[in-house]
Amino acid sequence: MSQAFDLIVIGGGPGGYVAAYRAVQLGLRTAIIEKTPSLGGTCLHRGCIPTKVLLQGAEMMESISTMKSYGITVKEVSVDWKKLMARKRAVVTKYVKGLEFLAKRGKIEVIEGLGSIPAPGRVTVTPEKGPARELTGKGIIIATGSQVSSIPGLEIDGKKIISSDDALELTALPKSIVVLGGGAVGVEFASLYNSFGVKTTVVEMLPALLPMMEPDVSKELERAFKKRGIQVRSGTRFSSVKPRGKTLDITLESKGGDSETINAEILLVAVGRKPVLDGLGLDKIGVQMDGRFIKAGPYQETSVPGIYAIGDVLKTLALAHLASEEGVIAVEHIAGHETEPINHGLVPSNIYTLPEVASVGLTEAEAREKGHDVKTGKFPFSANSKSAVIGHTEGFVKIVTDKKYGEILGIHMIGPHVTELLAGPTGVMASEGTVYELAKTIHPHPTLSEAVHEAALAAIDGAIHA
Repeated sequence: MSQAFDLIVIGGGPGGYVAAYRAVQLGLRTAIIEKTPSLGGTCLHRGCIPTKVLLQGAEMMESISTMKSYGITVKEVSVDWKKLMARKRAVVTKYVKGLEFLAKRGKIEVIEGLGSIPAPGRVTVTPEKGPARELTGKGIIIATGSQVSSIPGLEIDGKKIISSDDALELTALPKSIVVLGGGAVGVEFASLYNSFGVKTTVVEMLPALLPMMEPDVSKELERAFKKRGIQVRSGTRFSSVKPRGKTLDITLESKGGDSETINAEILLVAVGRKPVLDGLGLDKIGVQMDGRFIKAGPYQETSVPGIYAIGDVLKTLALAHLASEEGVIAVEHIAGHETEPINHGLVPSNIYTLPEVASVGLTEAEAREKGHDVKTGKFPFSANSKSAVIGHTEGFVKIVTDKKYGEILGIHMIGPHVTELLAGPTGVMASEGTVYELAKTIHPHPTLSEAVHEAALAAIDGAIHA
């Protein structure tokens, strides 16, 4: 006998559980299929949350170095890595319990096992032990997320050559590490390891770190990293790795063909992620693909009626907050409620390095390529009073606008706590406000947010208003 639901969500990550919670609000009988014993997915267990706990510890370490200028002396500073990892596990556990409570309160049935779709409207759940279960659902959402990937021929052993998943389970800090990949994951790990005194090198094949970001931001991050003592090898390819005793010899090749060998205890491979789709049976039911990703429409619908897809299985930004919003839209469409597709040009990206990076919309180059008559405004945090107060004056805010009407096309920040500054101006963009509205908005003093205001003024008249 099959069990009937209004909605079946395959995957219990931030896309899946948010979709399920929204479904309950709309009165849908809902089930979540999750292959692991706990809700939360990669973001909670191996991504966003645990890395931010470690990065919070790293920020505290960095703060100690600035205390002397405030007349505060801290002696015998050390890192108890085991205690920090215990803190990480405690935060994750608390969050998991919160998700379980919300699922129980909403009468969401959470079923552990691997989900597959033998036919539209049907899901088979295969647990690790015991018989399979057959479910039926008027709507099915695929939210199975992604997993780490590597370079062909480079085998991750989980000990000396590790993935970002493995990095979150290290029992001790290494003395040295090479991080392969200068994207968001790579630069975050490079930043935190450096803060804990690990000799760190980050390698990026493309010409700059964070190659998809505004080039000015990438250059500023590279300068900040070098100032902190992080070795940066941009425009550099991985060539080979060989063991040497308890360490590794990692050979790199620059764009010009020069070879360099770096000796380190650990090689962290952070070159990207790939969607988890094995075993779902999508090819058998005719779900159209976009390369290795699922192809979905504006309301997250696939080519098969009743089946939807959200999150990292799509060829969009792999961000937890985007997956969550996609889940809400999919559920509302399934329930027959009026909803709006996502404007992917307004999806914010945050990177929690020191200094932080935040971005939304078009880069200056992208805006020009699209034919805009571009005008930009830029304001440095070195001229911001709150930055001086907290002792972190690196970075800037850059606003990209269309000169004719003042449309805000993109906002790019690097500096102290900029991940907390992005939501406000993103809201202005979403409501079709211009740079003039942003410039006319009174920002409180003294705050870091004033840098956004000053960048808006600079975009209008080119002046820096100290």
